[in-house]
Amino acid sequence: MNIGQAATASGVTPKMIRHYEQTGLIPKVGRSDSGYRVYGEREVHLLRFIRQARQLGFSMKRINDLIGLWLDQSRPSRKVRELAQAHIGELDERIAELQAMKSTLDRLVRDCHGDHRPDCPILDALGAGVPCCGAPD
Repeated sequence: MNIGQAATASGVTPKMIRHYEQTGLIPKVGRSDSGYRVYGEREVHLLRFIRQARQLGFSMKRINDLIGLWLDQSRPSRKVRELAQAHIGELDERIAELQAMKSTLDRLVRDCHGDHRPDCPILDALGAGVPCCGAPD
């Protein structure tokens, strides 16, 4: 199948398929006589795996590690579990950062009169340039 058909079958856009190939996440595929990429079920299956991992928020490096483990039939499941646990820790950190941002915005919205006056604590906080909630820039 061509890249468009592989994209439809896998749920991954052609642009991302090219990107994954360019970065080495997926191996380069063969080409037809007219120069079009040719994908088979194996590549589509790999693309679906990547899409699922991306939907769970895994980084490209971690996805590469997961692919290596997925393809290694002699792998210990312990290694896969350790990768997943590390990712859970990262997600917990991101959740805490998002909760801090929300809390700060909730406070700023409560403090804002939201009326005809020009003074606004939301804009004042943004203009102060001081980190307000521990979130990265």
